[in-house]
Amino acid sequence: MKYAFLIAMTLAFILMVSCNNSSLNKNIQSNEALVDYTKFVDPMIGTAKMGHTYPGATVPFGSVQLSPDTDTVPFAVNGRYNPDVYKYCAGYQYEDSTIVGFSHTHFSGTGHSDLGDFLIMPTTGALKLNPGTATNPDSGYRSRFSHKNEHASPGYYSVLLEDYEIKAEMTASTRVGMHQYTFENNEKAHVIMDLMSGIYNYDDKNVWTFVRVENDTLVTGYRQTNGWARTRRVYFAMAFSKPITNYGRARYDRPPYNGFWGRFNQAENFPEVAGEKIKMYFDFDMGKQEKLQLKIALSPVSSNGALANMKKEIPDWDFEKVKDDAKSSWNKELNKIELKSEDKEEKINFYTAMYHAFLGPTVYMDTDHNYTGLDMNTHNADNFTNYTSFSLWDTYRALHPLFNIIQPKRNSDMISSMIAHQDQSVHGMLPIWSHYANENWCMIGYHSVSVIADAIVKGNTDFDAEKALEACVQTAKTRYYDGLGYYMDMGYVPEDKSSSSVSKTLEYAYDDWAIAQAAKKLGKEDIYIEFMERSKNYKNVFDLKSGFMRPKLSDGSFKQDFDALNTHGQGFIEGNSWNYSLYVPHDPENMITMMGGGERFITHLDSLFTMDLPDKYFENTEDITREGIIGNYVHGNEPSHHVAYLYNWTDSPWKSQDKIRMILDSKYRTGAEGLSGNDDFGQMSAWYIFSTLGFYPVAPGSINYALGSPSIKNAVINLKNGASFEIIAKNQSAENVYVEKVELNGKTLRTPFISHKSIMSGGNLTFYMSSEPNPTLYESE
Repeated sequence: MKYAFLIAMTLAFILMVSCNNSSLNKNIQSNEALVDYTKFVDPMIGTAKMGHTYPGATVPFGSVQLSPDTDTVPFAVNGRYNPDVYKYCAGYQYEDSTIVGFSHTHFSGTGHSDLGDFLIMPTTGALKLNPGTATNPDSGYRSRFSHKNEHASPGYYSVLLEDYEIKAEMTASTRVGMHQYTFENNEKAHVIMDLMSGIYNYDDKNVWTFVRVENDTLVTGYRQTNGWARTRRVYFAMAFSKPITNYGRARYDRPPYNGFWGRFNQAENFPEVAGEKIKMYFDFDMGKQEKLQLKIALSPVSSNGALANMKKEIPDWDFEKVKDDAKSSWNKELNKIELKSEDKEEKINFYTAMYHAFLGPTVYMDTDHNYTGLDMNTHNADNFTNYTSFSLWDTYRALHPLFNIIQPKRNSDMISSMIAHQDQSVHGMLPIWSHYANENWCMIGYHSVSVIADAIVKGNTDFDAEKALEACVQTAKTRYYDGLGYYMDMGYVPEDKSSSSVSKTLEYAYDDWAIAQAAKKLGKEDIYIEFMERSKNYKNVFDLKSGFMRPKLSDGSFKQDFDALNTHGQGFIEGNSWNYSLYVPHDPENMITMMGGGERFITHLDSLFTMDLPDKYFENTEDITREGIIGNYVHGNEPSHHVAYLYNWTDSPWKSQDKIRMILDSKYRTGAEGLSGNDDFGQMSAWYIFSTLGFYPVAPGSINYALGSPSIKNAVINLKNGASFEIIAKNQSAENVYVEKVELNGKTLRTPFISHKSIMSGGNLTFYMSSEPNPTLYESE
């Protein structure tokens, strides 16, 4: 019996090892199966002009965005807004020739900004603590650089700082940025930490800074600012790979009272520094070709939290490993869609769009799930990942619907983050545009409800759906928010009481429809009826005489001196009436009837893409420039992103197809100037991804997508449930922009729509392409 037992145990052990090896082999095969799509990502796309993207190192949805800042343009000059600052929403402009330093937080593609925390700059020679100017870089610590000595790829950025002959490299984990500086010469080096620098900066933006030199390789502290987020505190822990030989600070504020700190010489080698305007420097003795590494971990809670994040994510000094891990994390996300193409430029555009789509919202919690909430207290996200930076006026349209397909768990966690925001809000409202435990109230509508409704109707509800619906209703009934009381009482927002009134009315009406769809899905009939009725309020700002949406006054009359082409002072925000009159995504059938019927509507839509819009009509709107316009259709901004698909609600759906392909070809290109407008945290990129694949979510909150004209020959969406959905475009070419026939799993489609369930169930969608339109494409046999 003893020997039988030993034999049995031996066999069991062999079987266990075999199973473990089998599992290990599966994991290895899984990792090896990942295609390296990072080689097609160009983070430089969108870094020039209007794109407002940054080229630096980050990981998918990472808290740290370690990227170069190329100038220090202030938000205001002599108390007045400085329009030059608009170029620097991401801190970087491709046309610049100097780098000020490398800061750790950035927004991607936004039209307003903040952040730029903890700017680091390595230098040699005489110590300079002023950044200098672009016209006279020698007057400060900034350095000249050339794009020929600059490289950017997912999770990695490098550049030669020419004035100091320092090769600067950086990579990142979720919460930690890692720097590596190679010094060409044997000399004394400085690492400057500019705690006054920031994006959209102004003299009094810093509320307070606090720094502790814990030992000769570790520095901790925090920075509090009052900007777009009016109460924002970020903590850091910074570690060096070799000991500091000397350090000091310069203080640029002059408080009337300093207590008894004057008994110390705080300017040099004093381990505790505090003030509103502080710059630090750290000296090192560097040998020829020697590398200095440093790590900066961030936390929304404490410097101890930052240090714990560092120890958890990057405990060692292996730069190449961190870089490789960042690359692997990007490939894991990029492989969610496999584009099969021989066209390198097509792959670059597509995977760069994927990359941009996965830059935000960003993780906002420590590795122990602690974070600072909207109430400025510490909370724990005990069953979800907490996210921040919700650019919802942009991203509800396509980015979050894209997440419902290829990032369902993240999207669900983002909604849990929104619900937590609502719990912590003294207003009881869901986010409008929020970041870093602050609501900044930017833009209009209450589009959190669209994101929530879209997830509910599509069954992606790894959150408390009923609580989420209650939050939606409470948000939509906050009377003092942005003309909402007038909207509830009068059925529209009057322009003489609240500006941008037509845009608000139209967006509130859509959001109300979204709430109704969620209520219907959850069986809340009373809420469904109430908000379906509210969703019809778009009719109240339609002027039958002019055929356009038009601002209405509180006395019930339409505003006089109305110009449907002008983007300024006409009751709209970042758009004109020609574009915004088409913003009824939840009820296009009735909109078409209201505008005179199908034939007249088609003529109107055709004219939008072909008419001329002189510069004078948008010269006062910084978010709209010529680069983003086709005719009078503004693709460089969001309100018209659904417009090309509206032909699907007429008897000429084929007319959408050449328009979509024209937009894809002309407004998305490789190179720094490749984006025709602000990427807006991935919304522009999400439009590109959907449209390239051949379908688009015209009305998030609907279970259907409108079909268009795919620009690729073949792509496979790898779904989290293990299924895959393949898109095939037969006879695809630059000339064959029209669709002859569409089949779903071999069955011909008779309507220009596809359901979410059809995608998530897996299968294939086959387009047969042609150079000629098929006017009977979706007609029944």
